[in-house]
Amino acid sequence: MSSLDTSDHGAETGTGDRSRPRAALPALCLTQVTSWGIVYYAFPVLNPQITHATGWPTGATTAAFSLALLVSAVTGIRVGRVIDHRGPRAVMTAGSVLGVLSILLVAAAPNLPVFVAGWLLAGVAMASTFYQPAFAALTRWWAPDHVRALTIVTLAGGLASTVFAPLTAALAEHLSWRATYAVLALVLAAVTIPAHAFALDAPWPKAPPAPARITGGSEEVSRSRPFWMLAAALTLSAFAVSAVVVALVPLLLERGYSTTEAAWALGLGGAGQTLGRTLYATIARRTRTTTRTTALIALGALTTTALALVPGPYSLLVALSVAAGMVRGNLTLLQATAITDRWGTTHYGRLSGLLAAPTTAASALAPFAGAALAAPLGGYPQLFGLLALIAGLAALVTFGTEPRAGRL
Repeated sequence: MSSLDTSDHGAETGTGDRSRPRAALPALCLTQVTSWGIVYYAFPVLNPQITHATGWPTGATTAAFSLALLVSAVTGIRVGRVIDHRGPRAVMTAGSVLGVLSILLVAAAPNLPVFVAGWLLAGVAMASTFYQPAFAALTRWWAPDHVRALTIVTLAGGLASTVFAPLTAALAEHLSWRATYAVLALVLAAVTIPAHAFALDAPWPKAPPAPARITGGSEEVSRSRPFWMLAAALTLSAFAVSAVVVALVPLLLERGYSTTEAAWALGLGGAGQTLGRTLYATIARRTRTTTRTTALIALGALTTTALALVPGPYSLLVALSVAAGMVRGNLTLLQATAITDRWGTTHYGRLSGLLAAPTTAASALAPFAGAALAAPLGGYPQLFGLLALIAGLAALVTFGTEPRAGRL
């Protein structure tokens, strides 16, 4: 399809001179599912088998995966700048190739250092193929209707764990973890390399001018108080959200629920995330930027508080998990549109990369921090109370994220 609209001008952006590539959106939906599913979600499924077969410590293998996320955070800044100037095709195609090579290196690793090296390479691939480069492409090609395009691609990306976690588990029942990763690498190559190489081949339009209310370039934006207040708010929120996701199962186990019940609560929370994303376009139309940012982060704090305080019944905890998932789904799109809402699309790639770096790092560190803090705090309910306070602080910080007219 050539557009998300059915109107006569739906194949063009707001300026009327930038055609949208016909195959880009469905291709990015497909590659997001596949890239996230194989490079990210296969690891937690296979890690128990990896540690059992190799004898490597679970902490070491998990740390290698977290290092990949940290590499992704740092590399994403440069990736965003390249996309701003040259478009997504070369970056995302090269990232797909690196993703395949990194998974093959992980699969063949004879020792832990090579295993870590494979994940470091995977971090570069993540930065080049995950949401951030896809968001940059869709924001430039689809503006001003980019919210709908971003929603569609994140809805597709949300299916990655649904598709590839069971597929990975099924392969692992019949193959070794190394062979499973090798098969998944072939799938990654077959799907993402040609999709990025051929579907993203449209001319890259020139960057539109910055909104009239904004003066200065990307360097001035990136040094401005509103930008760093926004980065601080989203980083604190990302830390709390990521820790909540990982700690939900231990919280329910500590309260006496079974592993199956805890897993279902977590899984239904993922369904809530997908549902939440379908609501974001409506929320964006009806709220101002800062109001929306504050409200969504505050809702995250509220659902975390409820999970900390409510011991049951189980049905209520599931409902809270779904509600928390809906908030998470909206927060993904909130970050995707945060730059455009405040500073336009002119330097979206670079600025979104800068914004994503600390949030990605926080998301990578949160699971370890949460697990380390639970015992000293006295248990997982207390941990959730602390995470609620962190999210509440993030909501307060958002009041300083509105750029002044004519200034950065």
